[in-house]
Amino acid sequence: MATLQFDLVSPERRLASLEASEVRVPGADGDMTAMADHAPTITTLRPGILSVTHTGGTDEYLVIGGFADISSAGVTVLAERAMPVGEVTQDVMDELTAEARAAQDKAAGTEGVEGAVDAAAKFLADLVAAGDQIRIPASSRVPAP
Repeated sequence: MATLQFDLVSPERRLASLEASEVRVPGADGDMTAMADHAPTITTLRPGILSVTHTGGTDEYLVIGGFADISSAGVTVLAERAMPVGEVTQDVMDELTAEARAAQDKAAGTEGVEGAVDAAAKFLADLVAAGDQIRIPASSRVPAP
């Protein structure tokens, strides 16, 4: 099976550097799976679960913001924030969703910035969906408006 180099880094740390058979990326315009000999692509990331399959199994990471550089040789992900799914606790999700809710509220008070409220609402919805995917219930994370 053909492999590609996978690297995931955030400002805090390097989270992964390994040979992978596939990398599933939560792209801003939709999820995509990169494999060896993938066409060159650069995409921004939305909040979501990045999954990397390798000889030892599959690893999952919560990523928030940043971009993925996909080439025939590999995938490099530079995330604004990233952590292994195993490190995501209810407290972490509560903090992230509180930050997203505050950004949405701030955008609602911004005049003349077309689409800012929609972008903030989408960010929050994507974050909630990522939490649902890793089984941290949305009802305990997102306060009622």
